[in-house]
Amino acid sequence: MDAVLGKLATEPARDRADLLAPPVVDALTTWPVDDVLVAPIDPDLADTAAFCAAYDVGLEESANCVVVAGKREGVTRYAACVILATTRADVNGVVRKLLDVRKASFAPMAEAVELTGMEYGGITPIGLPPEWPVLVDSRVTATARVIIGSGIRGSKIELPGAALADLPGAQVIEDLARISPTG
Repeated sequence: MDAVLGKLATEPARDRADLLAPPVVDALTTWPVDDVLVAPIDPDLADTAAFCAAYDVGLEESANCVVVAGKREGVTRYAACVILATTRADVNGVVRKLLDVRKASFAPMAEAVELTGMEYGGITPIGLPPEWPVLVDSRVTATARVIIGSGIRGSKIELPGAALADLPGAQVIEDLARISPTG
């Protein structure tokens, strides 16, 4: 089933392992959601604002996956937050409480890349380390079709927003994010 969102020409993700990071390919082999599409993009346009402008995809149809970290008793706890591009994760409110840490912040780029096996700017909630909670803002699951990273900067995944609730470790959270003043 090929589909088009904006100027993206998508095709079934399971047929295009070349457009996915290895952890994403592995996760898709066991994830029961079939309606996962992928499209190649210019890797220089992978960042959300540039991508949306170049490929005619609305910010409200694009979701970001950010890796958050916090320490408790000397142990770093990680989580992935999946939020619409029109919002910002409430890292030191909702996320901090869910991680049960005193302070939470975005994980450093090199650390996020190493731990996920994905490229910075392409990190996706599909194929993350199994012990990580995947916190999905309820606005994302309410989106009919959403664009997320593919694990690499050279492509994007399109899928039903509700499918993200079925990821291993996923928790759908009301108001995980706040409306961005620029969104």
